[in-house]
Parts: sequence; structure tokens; C-alpha cells
Amino acid sequence: MRHVRPVFCLLHRFYFQSSKARAMSLPYETEKQLAVAAVRRACGLTSSVFNKLVKNETLTKNDKSPVTVGDYAAQAVISTMLYHAFPADPIVGEEDAAELREESGAGLRDRIVALANEALTGELGFGDNVEWGIGPGQEKTTAQLLDAIDRGNHPGGRSGRMWTIDPIDGTKGFLRGEQYAVCLSLIVDAQVQLGVIGCPNLPVDPSKPDSARGVIFVAVKGHGAEQMTLSGANPAPLRIPIFPPAEINFLESVEAAHSSHYFNARVSSILGITHPPVRMDSQAKYGCLARGEGAAYLRMPTVVGYKEKIWDHAPGVVLIEEAGGVVTDSRGLPLDFGLGRTLGGNFGVVAAGMDVHALVLEAVQKAQALETGAKAKV
Repeated sequence: MRHVRPVFCLLHRFYFQSSKARAMSLPYETEKQLAVAAVRRACGLTSSVFNKLVKNETLTKNDKSPVTVGDYAAQAVISTMLYHAFPADPIVGEEDAAELREESGAGLRDRIVALANEALTGELGFGDNVEWGIGPGQEKTTAQLLDAIDRGNHPGGRSGRMWTIDPIDGTKGFLRGEQYAVCLSLIVDAQVQLGVIGCPNLPVDPSKPDSARGVIFVAVKGHGAEQMTLSGANPAPLRIPIFPPAEINFLESVEAAHSSHYFNARVSSILGITHPPVRMDSQAKYGCLARGEGAAYLRMPTVVGYKEKIWDHAPGVVLIEEAGGVVTDSRGLPLDFGLGRTLGGNFGVVAAGMDVHALVLEAVQKAQALETGAKAKV
């Protein structure tokens, strides 16, 4: 009897033939395919951690809780895949494995290794490539996974290629079962060229909040922004809509410690905004801004001396810019990703559609002047 090859295998082969053709014509196409696949696997891992562990344990980030396990394991998965595809590329990551290498870290280490290998050895999906170190039989040793985590210790800088990883952005949102994000970006000579933000708990259709959840936002500099489901289905281009001044509302952090709610309220008053802010954790805010769920995202400093990390903003910046928006600090200057692992002095973040950014920025500067004047009188 004639052997019939499975349809999936034929589609998988066709996909890679067409992928290679696209990669020859589009900049960073291979990097994009890898980044989406890595974020997808890390999103699956973090969702598994929540469903299996978070619901059953007492949680704080400081006591080696499931969120810590998820952070380490997700970074190990993404870093492993990056290393297989681009072994010479450095990584700026949030975590390092020093504590895991100690004898006291054996229990935590074993848990992380098991979770990372479960994610890495999952069946190949549409768009996956076995050469990225994934698929059945691709288990990694403990040493390999610890080394993968430690590859995130690059100091950053102004020249060359580097990736940024934020394995679980929005810790408290993750613990509450609300919004968090798995974030990955490629920076070349201090310019963000590629950004991928995975949001496992975000509705696919914002007009139907109780519908299917799980979104990946993707942007390549000069080639637009898009949204797709976690499986990679239904890719759709993103463009920030025009907001009349009367319809402006803000996206902001849930936690007042992360961004000043009081300052944002003052800016709203200056602009005459009557709509309440949309509050959520993580870089999911950048994704929601890109698809029109808010007119502007403000993140103004609350603590003197705190420096924003580059992995907290790099994917979001390129996403907003490619969706037709503008991202600056409160001085109107672009964020500088060439200063190392941080953005340097903290002058806040103002992200908005091109039609309202100047208006919002002017209001931010007026609010700052009022704040400075009030402090001078004290």
C-alpha cells in the first residue's frame, strides 16, 4: 500500500520552504519567527506554572514562590532557543543563576529544570524549527539550562546586536491571574529592531472581554505591527486609531508604586479628561495602546533614583512606533537603549498615537511645572 505522509508534515515542510524565501527578502524575518516561537513556548510555560502551582501555594516573590520558578524557567527556555539560532548574540536578561548553583537552591533548581524541559520538548507546532533546540527528545541538562539563564548577564551598550528578555513582566498581575507579559526584543546599535510581547490572559478581541484569551504582539522596525493568537493564527495589522480630545483616556499601571496615579490625575485634569484610566500590569499596556484600548500610556517616576530597565520598554517602544505612535520621555526625547541595562536618568515614559502625543506631552510638562512650583513653596 502506498505510504501517505501526514498532512501536518507536508504543511510543516511547506512552511519552512516559504519561510526561508521570506527570510531572504524581509529584514529580521528569521529573528521574528524565532522570537514568536520562543515567546509562545514561554507563555505556555508560565500559564502552566499558574495553573499547577500558583493556585496551590502561598505567594511572595521573595520566598522562591512559583512566580520565581516561572521567571527562571521562562528565561531558560527563551535563552536556549536564542543560543541555538544565534549563538553569538548576547542577551540582557532579568535573571541570573547564581543562587540556583548553590546547594541550598537544589529544590528550586530541580523544579526549574523540569518545567523548562517540559516546555522545550513539547511537540513542534506550526512555525517551529527543530534546529532551535526544541521538540521531543531535546531535553537539556541542568548545567545547560543554568548556563542559558546566565547568558542574560550582558551589560548592554551602544553597539552590536543584543536581545532583551523579560520572562514575566507584571509579577503581581501574574499572581492575581490578570495581565502579565512575556517580552523579547532585538536591539541593534541601540535601536530596537524587533519586539514580541506575549499576553496569555489578554482577550483576543477587546470588544469581547469574555471571549478567547491569549495574544502575541509583534513589530519589526520599518515593517509594521501585528497581533496574532498564541497559536500564531489570525495575524492582523495594528494601527493606533485617532482619538478626538474628548475621547482621550490613559493606560496606567495597577500599582501606584510603579507609576504616579496622582500625577496622571493632574495631567488628566489639565487635559479635561473625563474617562477613567485603564489599569493593568506589564507591557500588555503597550499592546492595548497599539490596538486602541487607550489613547496614551503614562509611566511617571515615583521613586527618586530608580532607573527603568531596557527590557521593560524595548518591545513596547517598537510596537507603538510601528503602529503609528510616538514614545518619548517627559522631555520629548526618545528613550535611549544604548546606555546599558537601564534607560539612565528616569524622566518617565509618554506613549501615544501621533495625533495626541504632543498634546499629552505638553500637559505632562505643565503638570511637572506645577509640581515643582508647589514644592518650591514648601
